[in-house]
Amino acid sequence: MGFERDFESIRDSTRSEEARERIVNDRQTSSAAAKLSKLPAASERGLSTVVLALATVSFFIFSTLLYIRPYIWAYSTSPYKTIHDSHHHAARMLLKDEFIGEDFFSRWKWETFDDPTHGRTNYVDQEIAKKNNLSYASDTKFVMRADSFSTVPQDARGRDSVRISSYDAYADSVIVLDLAHMPEGCGTWPAFWTLSHKGPWPNGGEIDIVEGVNLNQANLASLHTTPSCTMPQNRDQTGFSTSTNCDSSVNYNQGCGASFAKPASYGNPFNAQGGGWFVMARTPEDGIRIWFWSRNDPNVPPEICDSDSQDGPSDLTPSPSWGRPEASFPLGDNCDYDSHFDAHSMVFDLTFCGDWAGSAYPNSGCGGNCVDFVNNNNEAFSEAYWEINSLRVYTPA
Repeated sequence: MGFERDFESIRDSTRSEEARERIVNDRQTSSAAAKLSKLPAASERGLSTVVLALATVSFFIFSTLLYIRPYIWAYSTSPYKTIHDSHHHAARMLLKDEFIGEDFFSRWKWETFDDPTHGRTNYVDQEIAKKNNLSYASDTKFVMRADSFSTVPQDARGRDSVRISSYDAYADSVIVLDLAHMPEGCGTWPAFWTLSHKGPWPNGGEIDIVEGVNLNQANLASLHTTPSCTMPQNRDQTGFSTSTNCDSSVNYNQGCGASFAKPASYGNPFNAQGGGWFVMARTPEDGIRIWFWSRNDPNVPPEICDSDSQDGPSDLTPSPSWGRPEASFPLGDNCDYDSHFDAHSMVFDLTFCGDWAGSAYPNSGCGGNCVDFVNNNNEAFSEAYWEINSLRVYTPA
């Protein structure tokens, strides 16, 4: 019996030990399971922290790039250190002068000197232009044209045409031309441009706003200056840089130019669309910029197309809503504004052949000889005329 009690005692003790071991094991298993169950939550919290950190860093990098983008662009496109946002310095401009209809007879000078570009042209005065119906005006229109009725004798100075310039001159300004029709056709060389009122040319500079020859369909905007004025090849514009040295004494006075990319900016396509608007803005800070919108362009700014009414806007400021200009000429170390550009008069002219239209004529698709064509084909010049709705000039407030 004592042995049996001892045996029972030992067995009970063994069972107690086994029970304690099972309890300990169960607790350890439960603790491990609990820890494992917490792992996904911890992982999710860690992942969220990483995502937030990445988003913060990305936002910082993006903001920094936005801030330094103009500086990166300037360094990548030009060796010069003058840097500016094309609209940052945009000044408010107030309407200074407007020219509609008869204003071109009373407030512009009619020039009759020999064509300085050696064209086959006879510039006539206002009296002859009116008498021969080469120029006329209404309350809303002004027209000046080439003679399309007569052949030109060999000993004549050239085909009758018109050249006029404004009596007033403007420095910093925005010029808005609402043009219904420009001269077109073989042998023609029309231009709307500005040049130094003080001169003599090329002192004070020249800005060609509308220009082309023969059967061209893309407008060319250019600068012509004294030496030490150049442009970067890549500029903040939608047009294409055609040349970069503005010095009139090199490259046969090619100047620094930009050919427009928008369709219908010149010649027959321009006229077929009913014309359009050219805008030139010039300031020391933003340089010289030229925009163009065809008559049916849905993106023409309201303040520009509204100017075709008799009462144009009283103030005008170049805006980012205008989009990038067709031609941009940044000024600074590459071309000092004050020493190359002063107050300019505006000029409309129409010449024939000459230095550019004549030299380009053989490859223009027109055929024959330029001077012979101008002399003997009077009917070919029926579309060689300017029709101006309005011209407005805004100067700093």
